[in-house]
Amino acid sequence: MPPVAACQYPAGHVLYRRLKKRFPRIVRGEGCWLYDDAGKRYLDASSGALVSNLGHGNAELAKALGEQAARLGYVSGMVFTHDPVEELAAELAALSADGLEKALFLCNGGDAVEAALKISRQFWAESGRPQKRKIVALAPSYHGNTLLAMSVSARPSYRELFRDWLVDVQTAPAPYTYRCSCRGEQADCPTCDGSAVEAAIARAGPEHVAAFIAEPVGGVSTGASVPRPGYWRKIREICDRHEVHFVADEVLVGAGRTGTWSALEPYGVAPDFQIFGKGIAGGYAPLSAMLTSQRIVDVLAAGSGAPLHNQTFSQYPISCAAGLATLRQLKTRGLIERCASLGVVLQQRLAELLDHPHVGDVRGRGLLAGVEFVADKDSRKPFERRLRMVETFAEAAQALGLMVFPNAGQADGTNGDLVLIGPPFIITEDEISELVRLFRIALDTAIGSLGNQIVR
Repeated sequence: MPPVAACQYPAGHVLYRRLKKRFPRIVRGEGCWLYDDAGKRYLDASSGALVSNLGHGNAELAKALGEQAARLGYVSGMVFTHDPVEELAAELAALSADGLEKALFLCNGGDAVEAALKISRQFWAESGRPQKRKIVALAPSYHGNTLLAMSVSARPSYRELFRDWLVDVQTAPAPYTYRCSCRGEQADCPTCDGSAVEAAIARAGPEHVAAFIAEPVGGVSTGASVPRPGYWRKIREICDRHEVHFVADEVLVGAGRTGTWSALEPYGVAPDFQIFGKGIAGGYAPLSAMLTSQRIVDVLAAGSGAPLHNQTFSQYPISCAAGLATLRQLKTRGLIERCASLGVVLQQRLAELLDHPHVGDVRGRGLLAGVEFVADKDSRKPFERRLRMVETFAEAAQALGLMVFPNAGQADGTNGDLVLIGPPFIITEDEISELVRLFRIALDTAIGSLGNQIVR
């Protein structure tokens, strides 16, 4: 088939995610690679949007979806249950922290964030404490684009246009070592040790706070920033002391991405709500999961009798079958363990970029890494937003056949440029080497194109 023109607004009938971008048409994927209609291939160094953990063209996943569709496509989760959802819930409960044994399945991470926060609020109301309705979150942070999820996402650029529609949320500074004034070196820094979260709860009034939400390892907003080892244990103690639910958003960082099933797992801490998404079904069907305890669900069962969150495709059989097949491949192929071991290689190879004058930091865990660009390394001064440094880099990388996940604004809400790297768990050491090689060329190309506009 001859190549067709790349797609760009206003041509065609698709409302594209970017109205000023020219979109290549991808026709197939294989392993860590994507191929467009002109035959060009791209190394998918970010698993799309940190989704395609098992890689592209996985025949076993495709077969599982086809067999489930032939057997049963859709039933309403308000009326029926079915084998895929029962089996997937059981397997997730077995993988998750003690006590997290009840699972609700939805279509994307933002939906699951909404579900967790709404059920937390419902729990307190049906426990006779309806005044517990406030939420505490970290800044910067990102938890989704629906209105409640956007409310707890401390990203000014996402929130500004919709500010009048959002819920007021109390924030605490995120444990973002590279941008902290102490640079992670002060033992009693309230940001780095978790005390800032307790101060935020105190400002809101503990009697009014329903939940605290955070990612155990930084996602798009802090670029794979890893908190101190004792941070989450202290957060758990703070939440227990003030009777506040701890909601762990693992949509991006969970499901094996950081080398353990849960990114929270190495800290020995169990949240009250745990949220998975993105790679939980390998990108072969839309799926997210919210897990909580029977202790919390018992209150709902004794009260209204139902969680007050639903959507048409909750507990969707085909998505649940994709999730089940993904979990089983992660186990049988040892892919989470592989993610941990290859993660060491990825982190070491990316650290070589620190010799570049505009790479301020490289950080992460497992096959999740963040590379932060700066105008000046000594002062950590970010590039001015008008330069669109990370977008320029991402375009240069794509032209070379390297796909990354760019983000901006993390330094001060407006300025700041970072890239997330999160390849499929099946990536090889040779492909990691190619990833780093292309990354360096793209960075030099981007810096060269900006030229003397860069002010240090």
